[in-house]
Amino acid sequence: MEFRFANEVTVRFAETDAQGVAHHAAYLVWFEQARVEYLERVAGGYPALRASGVEAVVTQADLRYLVPARFDDRLSVWTRCRDLRGARFRFEYVVQREGERLAEGWTAHACIDGRTLQPTRIPAWLREAILRAEAESRPEEAAEA
Repeated sequence: MEFRFANEVTVRFAETDAQGVAHHAAYLVWFEQARVEYLERVAGGYPALRASGVEAVVTQADLRYLVPARFDDRLSVWTRCRDLRGARFRFEYVVQREGERLAEGWTAHACIDGRTLQPTRIPAWLREAILRAEAESRPEEAAEA
């Protein structure tokens, strides 16, 4: 299964510990940056979602660390969206440095009505945009899972 979307990040000094290793919490921030950029590119971003009266909340996160990232590393955070069902969907991530896998994980999300905070189905336009983006074939940009 391929990842077709990548967001580039550079490990900031503030994201590291005394040994210069990226703090574990930074990875979730990088996941969020990649997710926000993904949605911006494929569906007008979170502002478009919010304008439709829908919010997307994180319901669960999972992260597996393989190799440490260090200060000033330039990383690629590969992102894909899967498992669109009802109100729920899931983003999967791979963090790489020059092709080396440093970490992998996923975040689960649910759409809720912005006014009532009750679960609501993924808007059809968002679902279609994600499915279209995931179906596009760009092998020169793709990373293997």
